[in-house]
Amino acid sequence: MSLPLYGIDRELARKIAAKYDPERERQAREWIEGVLNEPLPHENFLESLQDGVILCKLVDKVFPGQGKYNTSRLAFKQMENINKFLTAAAKLGCPSVDLFQTIDLYEKKAPGQVVDGIFSFARYAVKYGLDAPLLGPKVSDKHEVHFTPEQLSRCKSVINTHQMGYTKGANQSGIRFGARVEIVGPDPFRKGN
Repeated sequence: MSLPLYGIDRELARKIAAKYDPERERQAREWIEGVLNEPLPHENFLESLQDGVILCKLVDKVFPGQGKYNTSRLAFKQMENINKFLTAAAKLGCPSVDLFQTIDLYEKKAPGQVVDGIFSFARYAVKYGLDAPLLGPKVSDKHEVHFTPEQLSRCKSVINTHQMGYTKGANQSGIRFGARVEIVGPDPFRKGN
């Protein structure tokens, strides 16, 4: 029996429940079962993950030998298993905003966030080299652009000050809205250039 929620507690519970998507949970379940080549032990998704054993098995698929888990029924041992998964996810590069807190899973407080964490782990594990189908959008690769000094100097000389919010006398730089632009060459708006 749970107590009724009021005020901000009820609002937070409503927002957490709204984030949950049964279709995404189904996709996460199928991905886990496919990677591990075994069905989840419970019909309830969160119950299957609650002791952290399944999560540690996923870690072992990505980082062989590092997914050792404890089968104890003690709460702190199960939370250690969950924490191993979260540590491995961070090591893969999963953004912390995509992951869940140990307590979110263990106490089944944020099922949507747990599913988001599985999606993030899956994307980054595939990028890392796990031979598995992609779950969710592909993680983009870093793309660095390098400009030569000549290219940079050409850009400085063709700045259109009308589009940058130039107003004569607005402030010392002549720019509004916090934009900083270096004007190279004579100022077309200043008399006596």
